[in-house]
Amino acid sequence: MANTTVSYIGLGSNLGDREASIRKALKLLAEAPGVELPRVSELIETPPLGGAAQPEFINAVAEIKTSLKPEDLHRALLDIETSLGRQRQQKWSPRTIDLDLLLFGDEVINQPGLIVPHSQMHLRSFVLKGLCQFNPKLLHPVIKEPMSELAGRLHGADFVLNPNLPQLISIAGIIGVGKTTLTKKLAGLLGCKALFEAYDKNPFMPDVYAGNKQLALDSQLYFLTSRITQLNHNTLKLDQIAISDYVFDKELIYARRLLSPEQLTLYEQIYSPVGANVSTPVLVIYLTDSAQNCLERIRRRNRPYEQEIQPQFLQVLNADYEGLFTNWKTCPVIRITASKLDYTIDADIDRLANQIKSYIAV
Repeated sequence: MANTTVSYIGLGSNLGDREASIRKALKLLAEAPGVELPRVSELIETPPLGGAAQPEFINAVAEIKTSLKPEDLHRALLDIETSLGRQRQQKWSPRTIDLDLLLFGDEVINQPGLIVPHSQMHLRSFVLKGLCQFNPKLLHPVIKEPMSELAGRLHGADFVLNPNLPQLISIAGIIGVGKTTLTKKLAGLLGCKALFEAYDKNPFMPDVYAGNKQLALDSQLYFLTSRITQLNHNTLKLDQIAISDYVFDKELIYARRLLSPEQLTLYEQIYSPVGANVSTPVLVIYLTDSAQNCLERIRRRNRPYEQEIQPQFLQVLNADYEGLFTNWKTCPVIRITASKLDYTIDADIDRLANQIKSYIAV
């Protein structure tokens, strides 16, 4: 075929003989006029999205070459679905077969009934895994990142954009990595609410940093109370994006490092029930850097109570954060090396802000 476009189709089935339905759909796709089917990913079984009470899916990704226009290819996919008994009911309902046009070359299409790239493909590990089998360096036309990077952000989990949840973006990382600066920049670009840690308002923290361990529990409880107030389900509005310069889950990192065993036991008894009222983020931006680079930033900003921080403490925190995010499945995580992100270059921050838009339901 002349003038062909390499495109990718996502296939799924969770009713009847799922694997047979996938095979039949692939056969019909290969036989469709103007379509060649050179490669198919391995089949993968996945739970239904959104925690729906229905059978698990069999999924696959097909790479095709087509001379069809995107609208005609989309219509051909709908015809195959219909021929295999697809019943179109409510969203997320069980289905004999589902065919999604994921990518059509590097085109970006936004028409009624046809959005390409698929609007949530970057949130589906089973889709990204299939695409990586073909070409891990394949770029997403909107997010401008390779499929391998997008897959790494999900840690094997699958997510959906949910407008019924607060659209909370949390920036995480150790002291001095640049969380507050990035929060201010992104909040301005996204036009959203910014939430900051109450460092300068915590009356106990200077004494704790000076070595007064008796006040460590008071300091942690002050932070806990402040964060619960900021991130409470009733505080964050569903129609508003918010960005925080911390991730709530860091609470236990610092508590376990700063509190005595007796203090930690009491703290954990308080943390567990009140933490249930905190909104979880829909996206985490995880800033990483060396302890030495972070220490230099700490020295430059010259907060008096931070000047005795030692590099060993930052190294320990780095390890704790890595442990937290190594297998994080609460939401996607965009990992950024802080020393490679120049806050003075608007294009760098604009690029990150535009990527964030693909991970929030607005």
